[in-house]
Amino acid sequence: MNQTSSVDYRHLLLRSLTAVAACALAVVVCYLWIDRPVAYFVHNGDVSKVGLYKFLTEPPPLVQLWSPAVLALLVARRARAPWTRWQATLFTACVSMIIADQFREMIGDLAGRYWPETWHNDNPSLIGTGTYGFHPLVGGDDTGSFPSGHAARVVGFAGVWWLAVPRSRILWILVCPPLVASLVLMDYHFVSDVVAGCVLGGIVAAYATALAGLTIPASNAKH
Repeated sequence: MNQTSSVDYRHLLLRSLTAVAACALAVVVCYLWIDRPVAYFVHNGDVSKVGLYKFLTEPPPLVQLWSPAVLALLVARRARAPWTRWQATLFTACVSMIIADQFREMIGDLAGRYWPETWHNDNPSLIGTGTYGFHPLVGGDDTGSFPSGHAARVVGFAGVWWLAVPRSRILWILVCPPLVASLVLMDYHFVSDVVAGCVLGGIVAAYATALAGLTIPASNAKH
């Protein structure tokens, strides 16, 4: 199952840098023309009062919360016998999700972006206090909207399955869009926060899959 030697890490790095550049452009566009109108639309239209949207935001942190228990069980299983592919994929997906969220927390402190709405401790926000933008190098929950941790978790976890088990892709096509869209529909995040979180999660998932030896050659990806 170890295919790490076949991975072209220079190509992977180039694709990652390309994704970061495209993400940066998308973030600028959203910041200037999309983020505020969408946040106001959600707020003024009471979109966030739809209970389903709030429910959809709850699974990602719960999955991360229980990931250490899953990892411990898989480690115990590995002591008895080699993992099956799905077990190796699950282990890698859990690790990828945790790492993606840690990257998100670090970047969040560097970016220092205010939230769309005021949710706790009178945090400054676009809707609550008219505060909009980034406040770099100021850490804390008051300025941690960018990138979205929920989106990073979702794509960090699902991305590993997407790459390692192509037959599971239809599941993630159905599951992931509603989960990340709910973050905007609840005014938990701006559109650009979610875009950045998805890109971050995808990059971490790509490297985690490659380093775990689970990458499938392109010629075999459809089989």
